[in-house]
Amino acid sequence: MDVYKQLEKHNIVPVVVIEDEERAIPLASTLLDAGLPIVEITFRTKAAAAAISNIRKEFPKMVVGAGTVLTIEQVKAAVNTGSMFLVTPGFNPTVVDYCVDNNIEICPGLNIPSFVEWGLERGLNHFKFYPADQSGGPRMLKLLSGPYPTVKFMPTGGINNETLIEYLRLDNVFACGGSWIVKKDLISAGNFDEIKKRVETAVSLVDSEIN
Repeated sequence: MDVYKQLEKHNIVPVVVIEDEERAIPLASTLLDAGLPIVEITFRTKAAAAAISNIRKEFPKMVVGAGTVLTIEQVKAAVNTGSMFLVTPGFNPTVVDYCVDNNIEICPGLNIPSFVEWGLERGLNHFKFYPADQSGGPRMLKLLSGPYPTVKFMPTGGINNETLIEYLRLDNVFACGGSWIVKKDLISAGNFDEIKKRVETAVSLVDSEIN
């Protein structure tokens, strides 16, 4: 099963900021126990690469991606950790072209039609819609489905349990990304019980309303 089918199967991609690589394994274990075998770890901290590597070694069946990838150097670092997919906040042609040329799974960020066409020109059809809430939300995604019926989006930014289902009911949304269920301060505090509760709530909501 390819990575996008895995993401679509579970519908939620927790976007995580880890400041201490030692938190990676307990976090991944918590996500798995709560029924969500997916995590996107952002390259916003020095611990990101080690955290991804640790999770991939300990839980090889977990779907692990790298987020906030801004440069080719970060692409290489993410690939070396075993990242299964990469996500960028915007559409950087240099980074995207490098990934396409090297068969690296890339989900570029965008929020306007022109960038969708840039992606289609490169053979891509899965994109991060960011910042989702500030870019028109579900209404904008409905409009994009008209001219781009084969394109799938992962809205990220401003999503919570109240808006999650509205997005997932759209035919052109394959998953929703966000940090609302795995807050950075909860990870830093080691409050994995609270993280588990939040993940279980979101997973249960999706199971009852979507799956």
